[in-house]
Amino acid sequence: MEFTEWIRGRTDGQLRALVSARPELITPVPAHLEGLASRAGSPSAVGRVLDRLDRFTLAVVETLAVQSGPVPKERLRELVGAALATGPAPAGGDPGAAPAGGGARPAKRGAGPEPALSTALGKLCDLALVYGPDDALELGPGVRKVLEDPAGLGPRAVDAFRHHPPEQLDEMADDVAPGTQGSGKERLAAALADPAALVEAVSPEAKNALDQLAWGPPTGRVPNARREVSLASARSPIEELLARGLLAATGEESVTLPREVGLYLRGGRVHRDLLAVPPALEGASRDRELADRTAAGQAFSFVRSVEELCERWSVEPPGVLRTGGLGVRDLKRTAAELDLPEWVAALVVEVAHAAGLIAAGGGVDGEWLPTSGYDLWRVKTTADRWVTVAATWLHMDRVPGLVGERDERDRPLNALHTDLRRAAAPGVRTATLRVLAAAPGLAPSRDSVLERLAWEQPRRRGPLREQLTEFALREAEQVGVTGQGALSGHGRALIEGADAAGLLAPLLPDPVDHVLLQADLTAVAPGPLTSELNRWMTLTADVESKGGATVYRFSEGSIRRALDAGHGAEELLSMLGRHSATPMPQGLSYLVTDVARRHGRIRVGTAGAYIRCDDPALLDQITADRRSAALRLRRLAPTVIASRSSRAALVDSLRAMGYSPVAESLDGDVIISQLDSRRTEGVAPVRVVASANGIDPDVAAAAVRALRAGDAAHLARREPVDAPNGRVPRGPATATISALQEAIKQGVRVWIGYLDSQGNATSRILEPARMEGGYLTAYDETRAAVHRFALHRITGVAGL
Repeated sequence: MEFTEWIRGRTDGQLRALVSARPELITPVPAHLEGLASRAGSPSAVGRVLDRLDRFTLAVVETLAVQSGPVPKERLRELVGAALATGPAPAGGDPGAAPAGGGARPAKRGAGPEPALSTALGKLCDLALVYGPDDALELGPGVRKVLEDPAGLGPRAVDAFRHHPPEQLDEMADDVAPGTQGSGKERLAAALADPAALVEAVSPEAKNALDQLAWGPPTGRVPNARREVSLASARSPIEELLARGLLAATGEESVTLPREVGLYLRGGRVHRDLLAVPPALEGASRDRELADRTAAGQAFSFVRSVEELCERWSVEPPGVLRTGGLGVRDLKRTAAELDLPEWVAALVVEVAHAAGLIAAGGGVDGEWLPTSGYDLWRVKTTADRWVTVAATWLHMDRVPGLVGERDERDRPLNALHTDLRRAAAPGVRTATLRVLAAAPGLAPSRDSVLERLAWEQPRRRGPLREQLTEFALREAEQVGVTGQGALSGHGRALIEGADAAGLLAPLLPDPVDHVLLQADLTAVAPGPLTSELNRWMTLTADVESKGGATVYRFSEGSIRRALDAGHGAEELLSMLGRHSATPMPQGLSYLVTDVARRHGRIRVGTAGAYIRCDDPALLDQITADRRSAALRLRRLAPTVIASRSSRAALVDSLRAMGYSPVAESLDGDVIISQLDSRRTEGVAPVRVVASANGIDPDVAAAAVRALRAGDAAHLARREPVDAPNGRVPRGPATATISALQEAIKQGVRVWIGYLDSQGNATSRILEPARMEGGYLTAYDETRAAVHRFALHRITGVAGL
């Protein structure tokens, strides 16, 4: 059966499953099913779908690939069953558990290749990698070309010897197949079709060399591989093999084992051993409720870390490096302020940036500032805020774990640098979490997870993927997706697109609206404070320690910071008294009153700058202070001193000397510091994919309708139809969009008015397929082809 005809015979449901599993086949939508079949066999499309197969399903593909021609299912069952019979059984666990990547549950160990083989074949048919009836299964076009050395077997003999000179092949054929007819390559290939006699005739040393190549890789290196050698002149084991055609030279120093010889050495088996089920996960068992509570606590801490980062950077934003990113010193300072290890601080910074909460702005040199999106995020509930940052972490292509490492040019990789992007990162995170989801209540070991992923995605292996997996495991714990190494309930809901916020909210600690004021000028928060109280306490006091309870310390500098922000002494005392569960300590009351009494008595303006005070004695004290010599002060009047320093420098210097000045404007008004007013334009947050395949079911259905319509036109080769006579349809843009959406949903034809590139009004009869990105994809019956139409050029829609 021809592949295109097989595709054409699939039902609409099967075609929807195909394009949903392989969305690259309809980007853009082909004009007809013949185009879909052609695209399904392209090397890039085949390689992409092979990368998503698990080890057993890929082994079925490899088994078909090494056979010549169609293979009956019974024969395929024998080949696969031979490998399953000798493979090691999984150590512990439920061998019938569903694989982490989804799909049907495979057969248990000892049940033979059924139903695992039927499940694999069904999946391969859905993906259009295998087609045909059960008595003649065949690989889809292009699959054999993409598979290099399937199952560790080399090329066929006719391909292995294609670069050998004809005269050399004739001599080899005369030695190994005397008296046969045909060209040297044909005679040699015929002799190698059953290489038993040739293999058994070699010396034990040569047989040992063959055994080393039998299970792959099938290539090796030998000096002067293209030497001319015959059975009579062979002196070494390698020369014995070269003379008999059991090894084929592929280069000056490289040889390969022909596929027929490899299959004979394997006893007819394609694979040494196979597991029809993923290897069991091994690790420590966890109490699921405790794991959920642990993860919820960490989720709360991560959200608060993101909030604290944005608040601190709104007051003291770090600069943007000329090469992009965040400086090493700024990252160290941020880690110290957040009381986090540097790699966790880098994670917080990267997630906040990917979520659109911070961005570069602030002028020519650039600073990292919170965005307006942060203000919207901050007013949400804690559970909703966590879902935003956790989903961002799951789907972002940036890898915070690489911060501090060096690139290929030996340059350090800084946080927020563009070189931290890795396209494979979101896929690895999702695959890793799905592995954890396959074992509820289990904290699997790193090696166990890596072994499981190697079975689920055997073609996607390498040092980078192992590194990304390790990053995913440790970052999931910090973000709050896992608790004690086990996937939490809200973490599972996150990767499944369910209501993660609803599951997380009951587990979060209730915020408290009070603190415990102590006589040693500290305040203890017995739990997480409400958002507003937390911001107010951070402004009024310095965080001394964190943990189950947060300890804040009041000092002259922290009280002055609150006064600078516009709060009065009475307001501070009233706020403390209202939110304290203990009586106001006398020492704290004296501290606030004393700092407020001295605050603002000295006024600093611009001359260069000046100092103004109603108390001449205090100005006498300042001018007599030796530390004021660098300010170059000059007394202008009993209550005014001028300085050549700037106003900001003068304020800072006086505060360092122990005074409490405030800045004033040219009008004599006190300048209040707006500590949280700096913002920049936000960047687009990471797009969260709604479905596992990244394609909407309605889009898949519309694409299939367009393919069916285009294929019917292609087969009928009908002439374009004329548009109805009359005025070109016109109408409001909103009505046009609504009519097209309804036509896509109902699968009906419409008559549209359309402006061409020259602005001429035309009319078309369309069968709309999908609408996205400002364009309508539809089958144009007036042109008998599938086209894309710019929505802004459609003047109106009318029914038929």
